[in-house]
Amino acid sequence: MTTTPRILTLFAAGALALGLSACTAQTSTEPTSSSDASAAVAVQAACDGDEGVTIVVDSSALADGSSETWCYFATDTVAVSDALVGTGVTTEGTTEYGDQVICRVDGLPSASEPVGSTEDPTYVEACESMPAAFAYWSLWVKPAGGAWDYAQEGLSTLTAEPGDSVELLFTLDGAPAAPAA
Repeated sequence: MTTTPRILTLFAAGALALGLSACTAQTSTEPTSSSDASAAVAVQAACDGDEGVTIVVDSSALADGSSETWCYFATDTVAVSDALVGTGVTTEGTTEYGDQVICRVDGLPSASEPVGSTEDPTYVEACESMPAAFAYWSLWVKPAGGAWDYAQEGLSTLTAEPGDSVELLFTLDGAPAAPAA
């Protein structure tokens, strides 16, 4: 006869545990929407307002380049290097300056083919020191509601606020000289 109260006690404890786990799942800090965009770290589109940091990679000056834009979702200050990782963008520094000088972004420019400069048609970026003045990546920042400006620090220390934009821009033979408005 003591079996029935013990079973009821175990049943009640199990129901309580399931109820508590359901409550815990409801208070999770993870997005609860079934929408892919709200559950993602980044989407391939510019951010709307201050929902995150807009990341632009523009290599369109190169023959095999393009321009891509992502919104890295954030509600607080983010390290730009983390935002790049979240968007899947890879960068490579130089032998002499490490990550403080950007040499390649997503494998561009090629390590084995000329960059396509009219100044030096045979120039191939080796990533040893500073890139050539006619073929280089630059890092730009645009505060929310502001204008584009050169970043005053490198990728390893640069941060951005929700609403800000960051652009990695490849310039070849002086063009483009700055990000598009």
